[in-house]
Amino acid sequence: MENSAHRAERPAEPMPSGSAAKHSGPAGRLLPGQHAGTSQPLSAAPGQSLAPHGAGAELELRLSEEPFSPLDVLGRWQQRLAQRPQGAPAAESHFLGRVRAIGGAGECVAALELEHYPGMTEAQIELLARNAAVRHGVVAVLVWHRVGRVLPGETIVLVAVAADRRGPAQRCGQELLEALKHEAPFWKRELRPDGTGHWVQGNTAL
Repeated sequence: MENSAHRAERPAEPMPSGSAAKHSGPAGRLLPGQHAGTSQPLSAAPGQSLAPHGAGAELELRLSEEPFSPLDVLGRWQQRLAQRPQGAPAAESHFLGRVRAIGGAGECVAALELEHYPGMTEAQIELLARNAAVRHGVVAVLVWHRVGRVLPGETIVLVAVAADRRGPAQRCGQELLEALKHEAPFWKRELRPDGTGHWVQGNTAL
């Protein structure tokens, strides 16, 4: 942890938060198709079987540099699902995350900066979403995630999952959230009101 009296210097190769530091990309960066601790594409977890009908799940994935209204995004997504020939799926699971005004060490946070690799980050998020959808056999997955500077109170991530039953929707949403938190290649820096800051090395607890 840095001394708050000094401005945080951006490391030459920013360290990813969470388990992404273990990945085998250059300088610890996550590569498309990699899972934490392995270079193999994601697959079913031990004891689980892939659900083939989930392979055709509808994915809507977006990285946004601008603030967005999660309820507006969710409403448009629900309208599209309702236009399916079979109608909207019976169950949905939603998660909305906002930037906290207080950091992990109890200090005030003026903003959170998220760096990413354009193209690589989108590919990894798509891989995580597709595999989660297949594992749980869901109908559709929505992921909107902010990048750049995000202010306290602003939405940083919206995840929604639609399925025929609540269990797959909830389980897929929970798994995907944890995957985004620990395996998506984002580098986070908390900025304080005095202009100093530090790179976030870990992830918040559940």
